[in-house]
Order: sequence, then structure tokens, then C-alpha cells
Amino acid sequence: MFADAPFSLFLLLINGAIGLYSIFKEPSLVAKMAFTPRRIIENKEYYRILTGGFIHAGMGHLLFNMMTLYFFGPFLELRIGSAGFLLIYFGAGLSAHLMSYIMNRKNPLYSAVGASGSISGIVFAFCLYNPFSQIGLFFFLWMPAWVFALVFVVFSIWAINTKSSIGGDQIAHDAHLGGAFGGALIAVLYDPGVIPSFLGQIGL
Repeated sequence: MFADAPFSLFLLLINGAIGLYSIFKEPSLVAKMAFTPRRIIENKEYYRILTGGFIHAGMGHLLFNMMTLYFFGPFLELRIGSAGFLLIYFGAGLSAHLMSYIMNRKNPLYSAVGASGSISGIVFAFCLYNPFSQIGLFFFLWMPAWVFALVFVVFSIWAINTKSSIGGDQIAHDAHLGGAFGGALIAVLYDPGVIPSFLGQIGL
């Protein structure tokens, strides 16, 4: 599988290596590499826009993201090629951080880590190519990919509103949503044929 999808393997390995090192050897890397709007604005630490996507908050966070990349990354790379795959991965990461920046730039305490924005973009691009493939939510609740995408968007919007109104959780739902939209948009721009293919598969 990875023989024809080398960058999926590379991103799994680099994310895993940095994640494990920061979790078990150098926890201070989280603060140094995290996507932190205040540090970007005040100290011009623009590298955080990239490095924030390679650092994770813990083993559960890292494993969930890497398992998702393992299942969806190789398919997408094989389908559209390595260049398109990398464009979606990093483009979705940038769009995730852009949405986080817009929504949290005035919050001096905001900080986010993880490849979730990029992974969301990969998954949404997959959904465009395979709207009826079954996706298992937490490996037990299965649904067609297009239903998963719809549920993801609705839940993310709800969670963002809940988070802003009553405190909510510590998950960067805004980044997830920004990455998902960014990944889908880049897939369409890179491969316009995905639109008629998607519409044909859903019977339109």
C-alpha cells in the first residue's frame, strides 16, 4: 500500500516521531511549536503556522490522527497522486489555522496543536471521491461518507457555538471545520472532475 503512497508513509513517520519525542522526551516542545496567535502576532513566530500541525497533546490525540491518516491517506494519494495529496494535506492545515486565527486572534490564551485540520481535509477529499464508502465513527457507528461529512459539519458548528457560549471542551472544532472545507475546496480546484463524479455517484 505505502509503496505507491510514499508521502502518506512519510507523514505518518514524521508525525509519529515528533509526537512521541515531545510526549515522552521533551514536553516543552508543545509550547514552543504550538499554533499560538498571540505569539505569531506579537513575536512574528510564523513558523508556528507549520509546526503546530506536527505536535500533539498526548498519545490518544496522536494515535487517533495517525490511524485516520493511515486509513484515508494512501487511498487519496493513489487516487490523485503525491502532489495533489500533499497540496490537500498542507493546504487543509493552513486553512484550519486560518480559521482558528480568525476566531481566536483576540484570545491571548488560545493555543492549538495537532494534525487534525490536515486530517479533516484528507477525509473530506476522500468523501468527495467515495460518497458511499462506509466510515466507522469510533469504529462501531458506520455510515456513508457523505452522511459522515454532513454530521461532521453540523456537529462542528454546534460545538463551536457551544464552546463560545458556555466554555465547551478543549477540542479545536474551528480548526477541524476549516481543514475540512479547505481540503474539499483544494480537491475540487486540483481535480475539477471530482464534482461530476460525485454528482453522478449520488444520482444527480
